[in-house]
Amino acid sequence: MSSPAPPLNVSADQRQTLELWARSQVLSQRQVLRARIVLMAAEGVANEVIAGRLGCSKPNVLKWRSRFELAGMEGLEEASGRGRPAIYAQDFVEKMVATTLGKPPEGSTHWSTRTLAKELGVSHGTVHRIWRQRRLQPHRTNAFKFSSDPQLVERVRDVVGLYLNPPEKALVLCVEEERQIQSLDRTQPLLPMRPGQPERRTHDHVRHGTTTLFAALDVATGEVVGDFTERHGVDDLLAFLRRLAKTYAGQELHLILDNYDTHKHSQVARWLERHQRVHLHFTPSGATWMNQVEIWFSLLHSHAIARGVFRSVAALREAIQRFVNASNQQCRPFTWIKPADQILALSDHQRSCGTGH
Repeated sequence: MSSPAPPLNVSADQRQTLELWARSQVLSQRQVLRARIVLMAAEGVANEVIAGRLGCSKPNVLKWRSRFELAGMEGLEEASGRGRPAIYAQDFVEKMVATTLGKPPEGSTHWSTRTLAKELGVSHGTVHRIWRQRRLQPHRTNAFKFSSDPQLVERVRDVVGLYLNPPEKALVLCVEEERQIQSLDRTQPLLPMRPGQPERRTHDHVRHGTTTLFAALDVATGEVVGDFTERHGVDDLLAFLRRLAKTYAGQELHLILDNYDTHKHSQVARWLERHQRVHLHFTPSGATWMNQVEIWFSLLHSHAIARGVFRSVAALREAIQRFVNASNQQCRPFTWIKPADQILALSDHQRSCGTGH
């Protein structure tokens, strides 16, 4: 009579998954057989007895016992590039995809490899592999925004036209204000970067006030003109417009701005009537990304502000001004390549897509 083999060490989670495999109606018979082998081995059943009860050979039992001991649940699946190319029926793969795209588990916003593996009775490695093959990433999310501007088409064509076909003998400037930039100090000194360790800083901080930066980016050269203000009202905007009119005296100016109410104030309209060489062009609502100075603001934040330590508003302004000066010394224009038709076609496509709620 065969002596019992040493029982396999199977965790509670592994046992639960193995029992789901063993009862599965959608997994391949090979997968079901492996699960049953391991479950019986975990009970200390002799290898010969397992082979006899399950109708397989003893070497097959030994193989899957060994694979499970070495690699756990992952060991019960075919190694990459070996064996038959697929151990799951196509209808099971489609079921997994449909479940992934369908209603998430109770109390969660999306499936994880482990929750779906438990639901379908497979290993989380199997879920991961099929997700990778089907390019499914339920753990990731991106943001989007639709522009509801009734003048969307006109404004997109207007702004893109200035980028791709700027008027002759005129300057195109992207104008915007970065509001309430915070002057933040850390509660403890920074710990500098060391080999194998990034720079470290305290999570908490002390605020020392804010400043607003008005900036105008020359689309042709990438050069920036900037002014600091304490606020960002219509008087501050008019002061900056006067600065631009003086800086670029005698030149036709086309200014690209967003749809902020201050930019369309009646006082601004009256000023434009007296300075008819200055023309304002507005990006569509919800599409400030079309204003190229926003790219420059992003560079400003990442290079000069985000990791800075500022004990006063004056220190913050000095750091920003140093960035402006350095940027202008090696300025290069941003190259706009997307035509208006492509932007508008994408907008139409997004509006026609279904929603998740």
